[in-house]
Parts: sequence; structure tokens; C-alpha cells
Amino acid sequence: MKEEAARRAAELLRRCRVAALGTMHDGAPAVSMVPYAVVVEPWALVVLVSTLAAHTKDLLADPRVGVMIMEPEGTTPSHALARVSIQGEARPLALAGPGYDAARSAYAARFPDMAMLFGLGDFTLVAIEPVAVRAVMGFAQATSLTPAAVAVALRSAD
Repeated sequence: MKEEAARRAAELLRRCRVAALGTMHDGAPAVSMVPYAVVVEPWALVVLVSTLAAHTKDLLADPRVGVMIMEPEGTTPSHALARVSIQGEARPLALAGPGYDAARSAYAARFPDMAMLFGLGDFTLVAIEPVAVRAVMGFAQATSLTPAAVAVALRSAD
């Protein structure tokens, strides 16, 4: 069951392109929308953020974040929509640091129309490294997964 849930969670992470990002803002929870890419080795979600954005300031002040990726509404009943919630640590990627090139390639491949943002000085790539994963693959189909189990499923999908 966990293997199947991890496979379905990995598929959802690859299929969807937008996540809700939860940060702490002035001591209160705040949620914003972020487009994301997936990096498999090591597994992380990658977001390109402006240093002018409140959520960027928030995650730089406290790297603990929450992320939710949910299948789009459609013919599935609302309570049965598949979703993956991730508790993670946000880590800005240094331009010449490890993982930067892979993260930039993944993001640019997923959002080629946004590649020009890399040339602007106020944008930076941030890797959200998962600490805990909760997958809900339908009504009453919730399970906790290890980040390692999801990483295996993501690698097998490559």
C-alpha cells in the first residue's frame, strides 16, 4: 500500500506545476502560490522566488515550510481530490553551489517562459527539502510516507 501511495504521490508531484507554500509571517501562518519543479537527486521541490516577496523573506527567516500540491478540481468529488502535503526545509541555492545547475535546468525545462527571470538580480532558486510527507490519494486514503520512499518512486519514474 505504501509503495503504491508513494508512486501515486510522485506522479502527482510531476503532473502538477503549482503548489501552496506555507511560511510563518510575523508569527502567523501565511500561504502563497508558487510554481515548482522537481529535482530527483537529491529529491527537492525547487521554487524561483523574488527577494522582494514576503514568502521569500519569511522562509529566509525561518526555513521550516509547508507545501501542498493538489490535483485540479474536475470530475473528482472535492473531498476525494488527491493531494500531497510536505513539511520541508527551504534552502537558498548559491549560484556556484552544489545542486544549483540541476535545479536551474529542472526549473527552466518546466517553465521555459520564465527563464529570463534568472537574469534578474532579485530572483533566487530555493530547494525545499522534504522532512515529512503525507499523501491523500482519495477519500479515506491517507498515509504518511518517508521522503526516501517518495524519492524511490520519483527515480523509478525517470
